[in-house]
Amino acid sequence: MWWREIVQMQGLIEALYLPKTTPKTWFRNYEARKGDNRLFGKLNALARDVERVESVREIKDVQRTFAQLAQFGKWRDMAALFSNNGSLQWGNETATGLAAIEKWLRVDAGAMDGIRSGSLDTMIAENGLVTLSANGRIGKARWNGLRFMGDGAGGTRIQGGIYENQYVLSNGLWKISLLHYYPLYSGPYVGGWRTSNGAVPIIPYHFVEQGVDPGVAIPLEVGEAPPAKASIEELAHRISRLNDEDAIRNIQHSYGFYVDRRMWADVVDLFASGSTVKIDGVGTYEGAAGVRQAMERMGPEGLTQGILNAHYIFDQIVEVDLNGREATSRGIEVGMIGNANTRTASWEFSVFRNDFVKEDGQWKLSSLEITPLIVADYYKGWGRGASARNSSRVPAFLDVAARSSRGVARDGPSGDLADLRRQLARSSAYDGAENVSNAYGFVIDDLHCDLMGDLFHTKGHKNSPFCGYYQGPHRNADACYTSWGRNHSALRPSISFHWRPQPVILVSEDGRSATLRAHLLQPSTSNSTSGTFRGAIYHDQMALEDGKWRLWSITIDEFYWQSKDWEKGWAGVDPRNASSPLPAPSALLTKYPPDVTLVQIGDREDGFQGGTGRFISWPEIQRMWFQYRNLVSGRVPEHYWPGCVPCQLKKEWSLSANGYQEPPTGPELANATVL
Repeated sequence: MWWREIVQMQGLIEALYLPKTTPKTWFRNYEARKGDNRLFGKLNALARDVERVESVREIKDVQRTFAQLAQFGKWRDMAALFSNNGSLQWGNETATGLAAIEKWLRVDAGAMDGIRSGSLDTMIAENGLVTLSANGRIGKARWNGLRFMGDGAGGTRIQGGIYENQYVLSNGLWKISLLHYYPLYSGPYVGGWRTSNGAVPIIPYHFVEQGVDPGVAIPLEVGEAPPAKASIEELAHRISRLNDEDAIRNIQHSYGFYVDRRMWADVVDLFASGSTVKIDGVGTYEGAAGVRQAMERMGPEGLTQGILNAHYIFDQIVEVDLNGREATSRGIEVGMIGNANTRTASWEFSVFRNDFVKEDGQWKLSSLEITPLIVADYYKGWGRGASARNSSRVPAFLDVAARSSRGVARDGPSGDLADLRRQLARSSAYDGAENVSNAYGFVIDDLHCDLMGDLFHTKGHKNSPFCGYYQGPHRNADACYTSWGRNHSALRPSISFHWRPQPVILVSEDGRSATLRAHLLQPSTSNSTSGTFRGAIYHDQMALEDGKWRLWSITIDEFYWQSKDWEKGWAGVDPRNASSPLPAPSALLTKYPPDVTLVQIGDREDGFQGGTGRFISWPEIQRMWFQYRNLVSGRVPEHYWPGCVPCQLKKEWSLSANGYQEPPTGPELANATVL
């Protein structure tokens, strides 16, 4: 066809002027494709979609970089993340243009800048839900925000809310065009926070706009894709780096889960031989024995009654080296530490910057470096004398902007288009599963039962707390309405948020299903009492339905720990009286009976409210369940339940019974260590 000849000639002309695509490379690709004219369109579409997935990652990393820079008062660098005419809208205050944004950030931080000794400005943006425009040049994202501040001289500040931000692709770089923060609660450390303005409004969701779906991070573009500016080999490298990023992110997040439970054997398994752990101001530990020694500074293997060792990982950025064999991750760690037996507790704010190495196709930690910023007694707070920094050294920041413009290694992966498409689908699935996971948290915060139901697969099912499982979108929406009613005010005096941070997302080989494990971190706020925290664990699955990511299974194990109130914290909770009656299951059990009760699940729900056996509540230590094995060694956890929780009872509810692959549960079983 004459038009195809024009497209081919256009591609050749572009190749002659593109520094990364030589005429030789172009002709080699042309010869490989000319036997099937459709391959031109397939290559072009693949190149476009690779760029789209990279764009979703870059948008997330721009926001995470903003948070990381705030810890060290890097206001100019924070402002540089905005487009030239970008705006920052923080509540009722607005700054437009880079100079004005930098000034606002500086003034707003004041002495709580992270620069002065003992000062703190940890600005967390988590649970990102990113969507792109059809042309791939505009992005929108919703985030949960939480900010811990102190000046080291007695002044403190806590604030939390929602970001609904916009981003634009400018000269090959993603920039913030609008940072719009909606403050929902705030207050000083002493006395704690309260609901702002007396009521919590419902912040409009960008992901329910016309034509936008939270299960579709990358919408279909109308028309043919533009001619590819990269060879098959280059696209293969870029896809491989995306897959590598997913694996590294999972290992880092799994490390956090293992630290929480003092599972030191599993932590050591994540490291390559000859690895190091460096804790700034403390020392350096080498080899497997050194890794174990560094971990045991937090206590011996395992948790005993009253011990809380929660270390939440936020705002992680991963940079994979062009050689495909080395990588670095950097992020924020917030520790909530306590001993309810001695009524002692503390906060720990740190930066981690870790190195990874790929050995025989398996990513492992090679160097873990922790820079403590603040260690503060819970009952005194971080207002005075809480600095943990022994030097002015700032852990180097990562720069993963403009992924598509970076070079590739000279040797490495290649593949046919069909297999590359499958590999890309697996990374796209990571973002899709994370999107629908976070959408779930956002809509149940606001008790939007219909929107929550719409997130479910036609055959999806959900655990309604302390009751059982309902199958299908309508059943889950109706269970929600039965619990909370249908008439909700847009202004509420109190709320418990459903943060779902630190996801470990394991994707099936075909990229059509995924397993997700995440924290439930639940900050609450009220206009009459100070807010608190409590924590639980989600064990979920997602699947593609009609091109959209949907929730397949939601299980919540709650609560592993909680605060008595703000003043007494998590170490102020008294043990439950053994003679006290068991807490009642949810009223839903009789008002709107589930398809499967928690009691029917059996031992898996032993100890949880509404389940079987003796009820276990903090400060007693509940069993911790995992649906995957150690991602490096294959070690099987003590409490292991792969797949969806009710599927061992309801086999017809499983992914595999409905035409989907079960996602992997770790490396090959031949390498697994069984406890």
